[in-house]
Amino acid sequence: MLEQLLIFTRGGLILWTCKELGNALRGSPIDTLIRSCLLEERSGAASYNYDVPGVSYTLKWTFHNELGLVFVAVYQKILHLLYVDDLLAMVKREFSEIYDPKRTAYDDFDETFRQLRKEAEARVEEMKKSKQVVSKQVTNLGKKQGQMQKSGFEGGNKKKSGGGESGKDGSDGDNVKTATMENGHSNGEVESRGRVNGKENGDSNTNGGAFDVNKLQKLRSKGGKKANNPVVNKVSKEEPKKKPAKKNRVWDDSPKETKLDFTDPGSENGDSFMAVQQVVEGESMMDKDEIVSSDSESEEDDDEAETDKKVDSKKKGWFSSMFQSIAGKANLEKADLEPALKALKDRLMTKNVAEEIAEKLCESVAVSLVGKKLASFTRVSSTVQAAMEDALVRILTPRRSIDILRDVHVSKEQRKPYVVVFVGVNGVGKSTNLAKVAYWLQQHDINVMMAACDTFRSGAVEQLRTHARRLQIPIFEKGYEKDPAIVAKEAIQEATRNGSDVVLVDTAGRMQDNEPLMRALSKLIYVNSPDLVLFVGEALVGNDAVDQLSKFNQKLADLSPSPTPRLIDGILLTKFDTIDDKVGAALSMVYISGAPVMFVGCGQSYTDLKKLNVKSIVKTLLK
Repeated sequence: MLEQLLIFTRGGLILWTCKELGNALRGSPIDTLIRSCLLEERSGAASYNYDVPGVSYTLKWTFHNELGLVFVAVYQKILHLLYVDDLLAMVKREFSEIYDPKRTAYDDFDETFRQLRKEAEARVEEMKKSKQVVSKQVTNLGKKQGQMQKSGFEGGNKKKSGGGESGKDGSDGDNVKTATMENGHSNGEVESRGRVNGKENGDSNTNGGAFDVNKLQKLRSKGGKKANNPVVNKVSKEEPKKKPAKKNRVWDDSPKETKLDFTDPGSENGDSFMAVQQVVEGESMMDKDEIVSSDSESEEDDDEAETDKKVDSKKKGWFSSMFQSIAGKANLEKADLEPALKALKDRLMTKNVAEEIAEKLCESVAVSLVGKKLASFTRVSSTVQAAMEDALVRILTPRRSIDILRDVHVSKEQRKPYVVVFVGVNGVGKSTNLAKVAYWLQQHDINVMMAACDTFRSGAVEQLRTHARRLQIPIFEKGYEKDPAIVAKEAIQEATRNGSDVVLVDTAGRMQDNEPLMRALSKLIYVNSPDLVLFVGEALVGNDAVDQLSKFNQKLADLSPSPTPRLIDGILLTKFDTIDDKVGAALSMVYISGAPVMFVGCGQSYTDLKKLNVKSIVKTLLK
């Protein structure tokens, strides 16, 4: 049964709801659809499932892009209503005829909807009946064919029995063939064997192709033994000679080898005897505004003009294309958008955007443009590019505040440390970028403490200890083979006693498919309830970014004992200085997780940490 059907504008004004249904929806499925699907450029999907404790809905929708209207139907997920798509199409057609931008109430549409619903249900019933009739005809036809096959088999068996009696008086060649059939060999095998071995065993082929199979097998075994013996003897005789190893040349006047270890002498615990001065490398790039160059805008316009001219020259003449550019096209169709969308998809994939993400984005842009009127003096390619640019800006712009400094001061007023957990796969630079974040926080007069919770990788504690010594930051460590969740909890308690404002928790790198390590990470997050969970990912990855982030979130949700598990809150992209214009990993990660990019690592020094410039990324993607 249909739960609700409503019509609203893209601005959020509800124009009409079905009063006849009158079912109060549990939860907020419409708000969730708008927030997580329509605004996130996922409108190319066929449907959306809304699951909350106690109820599950399926939502389907369609757009009228020229009028800016959205039509949404809601029904129970367990039901499979076949008429919903047809009903939405009919409601869209009828409502667009009576729509007036100045009107806000459409009570007279109730009777029209009632008739459309009955018509859609009647169509589905007719389709079901026609399918039943067709299925009955198919089953009857199958039964008749089965009976015909049975009768044919019976006639064939009779013929075979008669042929077997007459075959007794046949030639010797036929006797050999029937004998081989009884022994499990096919006629083709015997004939091929006779052809292959005919040259070696000419005497056995005297009876018109008939020969003895046993004699042939004996000859093969004798020939195999004779052929194999000399090979064995040669292998046994020829033994590889061992060459003497070359000795290193020793010079008489060579100086003594010097020790190349320039590390500070330290104790077994790693505490150095020499005093280390605090590193000061200048202002962090996080506090600098990046200037976006507009040199590529003219190049983009030239490229668009060239590609559009090529497409137009294939389809229409000069006069018709010029007239259309002046008068404007009536309504955009999907066929008009396909060349420009295909070029955009290829361009995004060359920028390292995952193929799945690029395809979904193009589908969403197509849905938002179909039915719109093309303005005068505008090209289809420029219209598609503008729609894609708006979509990319909307996706990459954070939906919530990512001002960590403000959140740190709020936690400081509450007299508790602000806890950040760094997670990610192996070798992406979690410890190095944790030190960069610590340096940036230090510059804003914030007391930072590091927690060495990577008790799995060899040398992880020593690496973090080196960063803490260079930055003059306290570090909490318990060594190796300890429970990281307990180490993090004790570190937070120590930070509370010492008055530290921020605790940066370093964790072991783990692949998204490693369930034991993912379970330990889920436990660490559940036990300590950090304020921020940062996923550290490489900017070099392409399609693997989708797999990493989706599985990380899925594992954290599945393995957490909490009914409302914590997922990834933000993304830190590393190695951004090595990718040139291949910036697509940022788009793929944000699209698949919904989490914003909060930091970008762009070098090896402590100052090489900056914010993500959304406009710069979008221009690079579409360049």
